[in-house]
Amino acid sequence: MATNKFDATTVDLQEKRVAIKRVSKTVKGGRVGSFAAIMVVGDGNGHVGYGLGKAAETPEAIRKGIEDAKKNMITVSLKGNTIPHEVIGEFGAGKVLLKPAPEGTGIIAGSTVRAVLEMAGIKNIRAKCLRSSNPTNVVKATFEGLKQLRTAEEVAKMRGIDVSKV
Repeated sequence: MATNKFDATTVDLQEKRVAIKRVSKTVKGGRVGSFAAIMVVGDGNGHVGYGLGKAAETPEAIRKGIEDAKKNMITVSLKGNTIPHEVIGEFGAGKVLLKPAPEGTGIIAGSTVRAVLEMAGIKNIRAKCLRSSNPTNVVKATFEGLKQLRTAEEVAKMRGIDVSKV
């Protein structure tokens, strides 16, 4: 299986905030509050990454999330400006169905999945969250689905046969 890793230092990346949540930890002296930010970065051309940043202040959590996202970049197989085939991505209780769509459809997806797909550069797709709506699990499930995508050329190369036989 081919590796999907991508080096983020070579391209110009856009960033998008998926969710910011306020979390607290109870300690001996009371509650200690902090923030967790889920961020997605991408170049709009098949490269996308996500990251989780935690800090006492929101801007710091966002910065950490962006740094983490740049470390977790993957390359997505595209067919024009949609995906090559239907796929279901699962992570924990999160399950996301991704279906290719014809030109002019746009991105039909919830806000969490939409952020990932826009950053990846996918323009026409239908997506549905099937189980959990937890933003962290939905983002991770979307990434698992995107990692499974293969074009006909990639499959033919892996099997060592001609593209017309796939």
